[in-house]
Amino acid sequence: MLIRKLFKFENAHVVRGCSTVRCRSSIHGHSYGVELLFESNFLDNGQMVYDFGLMKQNMKDIVDSFDHAIAIWSGDEESYKEDMKKHSARWIEIPLSPSAEQFSRLFFVLVDKLLSLTTTVNGEKEVKLHSIIVHETQTGYAQAFREDAYSQNMGLIDLDEIVFSEEIQKEWHDARLFEKIKNGKRFTNPKSV
Repeated sequence: MLIRKLFKFENAHVVRGCSTVRCRSSIHGHSYGVELLFESNFLDNGQMVYDFGLMKQNMKDIVDSFDHAIAIWSGDEESYKEDMKKHSARWIEIPLSPSAEQFSRLFFVLVDKLLSLTTTVNGEKEVKLHSIIVHETQTGYAQAFREDAYSQNMGLIDLDEIVFSEEIQKEWHDARLFEKIKNGKRFTNPKSV
């Protein structure tokens, strides 16, 4: 069975190298929708694949990090990166161009790592991340599957090359969330009553 949880965020970026002059040469924003799709052949104690309420914690914090922020490609010009960080308290520097395709891969790697580090206590069994869909516009989206997220052809994503601004980190429920993910620290879901 598949389940889907939709999150939304507003984000600004520049996508260098694309065919549209406006997109490759001007900062612009989108109202994104991010769908997290999970699968399992089992149901938990509440007769669910994975409780949607549990996704409103660390998973939501990861996606919400991109809300009202600017996504900065680490390969961009130094002066541009410095200016964006100077004029925006909320920014994320990522090791790939912030296209919908790369966002879907990035979110897959982050959520997949978080899920693999989470101890479940509500009867969840064999829950896997199926795919991530990132809607950049009402008419265009990208969907990443496991083979896309970890594809050498598309570029491996190194979590150590991702930097969240201090302002973003302050808003997480756990200020050390990303540090724990990178270092393989375990998380435990709260027990349902």
